[in-house]
Amino acid sequence: MTSATQHPAPAGSGTGEPAPLPRQRGKCPFSPPDELLQRAEEHPVSPLIMADGSVGWLVTRAEDVRAVLADTRFSADILKASNPIQVIPEEAKQLPPDPAFFIHVDPPHHTRYRKMLMGQFTMRRVRALEPRISEIVTDRLDAIEAAGPPSDLVRDFALPIPSLVICELLGVPYAEREQFQTLTAAMLRTDATPMEVGMSAWNLRQYLAALVATKHEEPDGALISGLIHDSDDDPLTDEELTSIAMLLLVGGHETTANQLSLGVFALLTNPEQLAVLRADLDRVPDAVEELLRYLPTFQFGVTRLATEDVPVGGQLIRAGESVSLSLSAANRDPSRFADPGVFDVTRTGNQHLAFGHGVHLCIGQQLARAELRIALRALLTRFPGLRLHGAADDVPLRSESLIYGVRELPVSW
Repeated sequence: MTSATQHPAPAGSGTGEPAPLPRQRGKCPFSPPDELLQRAEEHPVSPLIMADGSVGWLVTRAEDVRAVLADTRFSADILKASNPIQVIPEEAKQLPPDPAFFIHVDPPHHTRYRKMLMGQFTMRRVRALEPRISEIVTDRLDAIEAAGPPSDLVRDFALPIPSLVICELLGVPYAEREQFQTLTAAMLRTDATPMEVGMSAWNLRQYLAALVATKHEEPDGALISGLIHDSDDDPLTDEELTSIAMLLLVGGHETTANQLSLGVFALLTNPEQLAVLRADLDRVPDAVEELLRYLPTFQFGVTRLATEDVPVGGQLIRAGESVSLSLSAANRDPSRFADPGVFDVTRTGNQHLAFGHGVHLCIGQQLARAELRIALRALLTRFPGLRLHGAADDVPLRSESLIYGVRELPVSW
């Protein structure tokens, strides 16, 4: 099985010399690494040294990233590809793919699972959930106000809201949140060994397998039970149910929690933009889209594997080569966005790639948008004097995680 073939940059190709993925941020905690943006400007498709030493490609231009994500000649199977951050153990590459973990699976398996779940994440379904999301947000704000300042907005607000929502949607006991939140965070660390990541994933899977077994005997009205009892025409195995539950639980709370807390941090350190938003809270939907574009939450991008030779941005990507798609660089592409380095809550028509593109477009994007809109508007309404409690430079960042954000966000009001 080939992960990425050694193909040095052709002489005179204009693609630059092979180099590792830039990871060192500058002073601004909301910007991708300066070196990444420079490479994007000079060589939108450039040779990239992967974590295993092989050479693949870094794609940074929005048009090219979108094209690769839409092209079925690029596989989403991460066990076959190399990536720029972590070495995938050879023994893991020999394992059969887990088709129910469908973000890393190609059609037709991907199509089957996505079709089963799409009804739970439509705009209509999300609108029906919005009153409950508002209740959860209000409960958290009441608790914060009752406790008084200062408050850690990650612990008290940003993490509980999507965790509660996804727990209720799936039928996962929220009382057991510490277990799955801890395991999820450990799975996403880039400074952990493959063994540590694997053990965290295994433990989370065991927890969810036990939960699936319980749902057979004690069904409820939540998604996992629905998949068990409403799929007679195309029944799912318990292993498939566990994988689906794991994917939705991890994706359903970790990304939104970090987007929300990092977004509030960005607003509190950009007082002019915060003032614009406070003066007209009807701008919140546009502000959410701008935060999704501007913040490099999914900081190391998406990996794909070319299954045949494909031209991308004037460069031939050969079959067997891995491609790293930088969503954060694509969302700062000056050919797509005017003044891309400027945070502007009044920006409209924001065609960002924060949720991906193509058949693997994030299935929960409308739920995430609703959570962000409702939470942000309610927070600014409840606490019009919200401000950082301490210096911005003292806010600890999650630089080592696949999902970038802040560890804590102390605030007063």
